[in-house]
Amino acid sequence: MDRESQAHKNISKNTKDTCEKAILIGIEFLNNGSSPLDNKLKELNGLAETAHYNVISIVSQKLTRINPKSFIGKGKVEEVAQLIRHFSADIVIFDENLSPAQNRNLENIFKCRVIDRSWLILEIFGNHARTREAKAQVELASLKYALPRLTKMWGHLSRQRGGIGMKDVGETQIQLDRRLIRDRIAKLDRKLKQIDLEKTTQRKNRRDIYKVALVGYTNAGKSTLMNQLTGAETLVENKLFATLDSTIRKIKKNFPYPVVLSDTVGLIDKLPHDLIASFKSTLDEVRDANLLIKMVDMSDPNAKRQIQTTNNVINELGVENTDSLLVFNKVDKINDPEILESELQRNPKAIIISSKNGTGLDVLRNAIISNYESKLSSHQITIKYEQAMLIPQIRKYAVIVKSDYEDTFITLDLRLPPGGKEQIEKLLKNTNQTEKSEAKE
Repeated sequence: MDRESQAHKNISKNTKDTCEKAILIGIEFLNNGSSPLDNKLKELNGLAETAHYNVISIVSQKLTRINPKSFIGKGKVEEVAQLIRHFSADIVIFDENLSPAQNRNLENIFKCRVIDRSWLILEIFGNHARTREAKAQVELASLKYALPRLTKMWGHLSRQRGGIGMKDVGETQIQLDRRLIRDRIAKLDRKLKQIDLEKTTQRKNRRDIYKVALVGYTNAGKSTLMNQLTGAETLVENKLFATLDSTIRKIKKNFPYPVVLSDTVGLIDKLPHDLIASFKSTLDEVRDANLLIKMVDMSDPNAKRQIQTTNNVINELGVENTDSLLVFNKVDKINDPEILESELQRNPKAIIISSKNGTGLDVLRNAIISNYESKLSSHQITIKYEQAMLIPQIRKYAVIVKSDYEDTFITLDLRLPPGGKEQIEKLLKNTNQTEKSEAKE
């Protein structure tokens, strides 16, 4: 196996032999209106457990400014160092993103690996990637993140079996590895551009179909709703980032129109920018949608931040003007009616559902139908009686509002979705050409 392939194999490996002992560090920035520290630490703990770390201690600090050398204050650094020695901790995980210099300084002090929130999320994505596209997307984001941290990133990249280097490798070795990683990044970029072309072709084939995309925080219940509305068998697990690949299915249950629904990768606060960029082809399903369903887990005390994070990513994708429905899921977990009332007061247009037991799904279906029908345009066509067999085909592309059977022809009043007029005209043109050919024969 050549050196580049070996480096790639070990970089992309994310399984653990043992459950490593982790210390978590959460930061509360004073006077900036951020989420309560308890909620942030709870989410960080969930991320660490999803990545299969054994959390042995949680440390927090209130800061008015960031220490440029170590992020946290000197006293807190010493406190964490003592905890590492006491518990024989393997890793320290920060809820904030560290600069390469801060990462390097902290590892020198702690004598163990230090990772930040972005790398933790990248690890989880690496663990859950199944398809060639998802694996390439995660690897690309990981390599871009690791490149500026290469001198001390070896511990992170080689903490699983095998490793890709040794501690205290020489400068010449690091320069060589940087070149190998840059070459690998270039190859992954080309690979993902090819996948993107394939996905673009697939989306063009669906351009005349009304498209609805599920977007929202990870573990908000998007995949469960997908299964409820389409009868699909999308993977459903009560864990973060269970779904990394977009799933596209036609809405079938109790639905009168041809509408497709896509389930997309879950979002989370402070999602690494490189990860969003790498998942371009997957998130393009959101860009291409006619309607966005913004899913929120209303049983989560951080529901407000979920909405804000979802809106931030929607803005970053440039689809903030796309029609959307705000959907509060997991109402079955709410025992306090005041919580329901307060959420509805803050978001009076929100739809309350339980994708698990089906509560509110009829309301959601009607809202999708209403949005679909609002986009229909009026159109009238006239066909001959000999062409009456076309009516079932016309129904595939249009809603027939009225049919007038005259003496020698039939007049149809239609409501057409975007692209429907072109499909009807193409159908009639092909039929007329066939009739002319038959008449000549």
